Amino acid sequence: MALPFNSVWARIAADGRHRCALWAVLALLLLPQMAEAIPLFARQTGQNCMACHAGGQFPELTAHGRLFKLTGYTMGERTVPLSIMGVVSNSRVANTSKSDDPASDFQRNGKTIFATGSVFLGGKITDNLGALAQITYDPYATQGPDGRFHGHSHADNMDVRYADRFISPSRDLIVGVSFNNNPSVSDPWNTAAAWMQYVPVPTPTSSRFIDGTTPYPSFASGGNLAGLTAYAYWNQSLYAEFGGYATSRGPTSFMSSGVANANTTKLRGLNPYLRLAWNRDWGAHNLMLGTSWMSARIYDNPLDTSDPSSLHRTRDWKIDAQYQYLLDPHAVTAQLVFAHNRHRYPDALANQPVAFTDVAGNPLPLTNAVDRTNLLRAKLSYVYQARYGASIALFNLTGSTNTANQTSGYDPGTLTITSDPGAQAPSLRVGGNLSGNPAVRGMTLEAFWMPFQYMRLGAQYTAYSRYNGASSNYDGLGRNARDNNSLFLYIWAAY
Repeated sequence: MALPFNSVWARIAADGRHRCALWAVLALLLLPQMAEAIPLFARQTGQNCMACHAGGQFPELTAHGRLFKLTGYTMGERTVPLSIMGVVSNSRVANTSKSDDPASDFQRNGKTIFATGSVFLGGKITDNLGALAQITYDPYATQGPDGRFHGHSHADNMDVRYADRFISPSRDLIVGVSFNNNPSVSDPWNTAAAWMQYVPVPTPTSSRFIDGTTPYPSFASGGNLAGLTAYAYWNQSLYAEFGGYATSRGPTSFMSSGVANANTTKLRGLNPYLRLAWNRDWGAHNLMLGTSWMSARIYDNPLDTSDPSSLHRTRDWKIDAQYQYLLDPHAVTAQLVFAHNRHRYPDALANQPVAFTDVAGNPLPLTNAVDRTNLLRAKLSYVYQARYGASIALFNLTGSTNTANQTSGYDPGTLTITSDPGAQAPSLRVGGNLSGNPAVRGMTLEAFWMPFQYMRLGAQYTAYSRYNGASSNYDGLGRNARDNNSLFLYIWAAY
């Protein structure tokens, strides 16, 4: 399925006029239809998108949507197990002047592009077996020496489930097993790391500061792995999930299909994952309180997994909460996540000198053996009539100062901060870090309109008060956090 999809979208991405024509034709074709957030599931269940998604907005699930997912995507009848999704976007960074090469630092800035496309496969396979598999095409996956971009397809979120449900007058128990490729993609709440960020992010560097690239809860192991988890949901109140993740290889290599070997995460052995949550529904209200945890051992070089001493050892734990008020025509969702990460570096990367010096030419402190980061992220969204919506999101990342994070500093030869590539230790503009601290703080405002149930037109504005550990001159070359403020416009459609 991915090969013809890749070929078609590659031709579309090559010509902006063809993209515009495509979307005009797509709108005309879909106008008389009743399409939904993931239409293959809507066709299967025969229900409107609001039944499973809060305010009709993918991917935020309602209580019914969570049951649909936890029972293995098996509610309803078998139908055509295919949907497609596409995003057209425009990103604009506030200040592009403080750059040695704006064309590279802010590719396609202010230009409308076809950002990404996906094919969704899945739905009901048997009464107890179902799946969701996403294959994504990125028109800007690579860039050649001539500056031209080349597209590529890859495996995205994948979740294959076997589930059963046992109901009696005093008991409602759902049990299941999920075979998936991304820790927490199996989670039914949108505070999960795999689901809290929802608008697909374009690859060109003009989108490097939009909301989807700001700090989000995550697991250090990343995705495109091979994981098996078992879960139970008792009386729609208590949820527990436990399992492990390993490198996708051999029969499970399709979980990382399309991802270059040098870009895959290589784990040592089986790496444990745990999720616990308490859920309560009353009337139009829903409240969830939960926690999750994962430990991972990650090889420093994906192409060389022969040396156990090259392992990065990480531990992630999170506390999260979600509140929903869903009563037509109103849909309110509030989310809060606190995430902590502990990262122990391989001995060969710890306690090492760095190329930069201080202003007097003295060596900087050696790199850390262990780093810790803390992330607080909150979001409040409101949708009216499943058509008009707005949200505000706040993010604050703090962590250990580590000279290993420095990509800007004083050159030992000139005792100046310079981006001259001929310097002994050149500094990096725009993305540079002078402080060695990872702190990022800011907020995102969003408004959107759904003229039809299959299409969303949105505008996001992301503003920074801190970036790479500082509010001003964070790269040592005059760039301030507010210079990264970005406007992101998108059209998101599915059929």
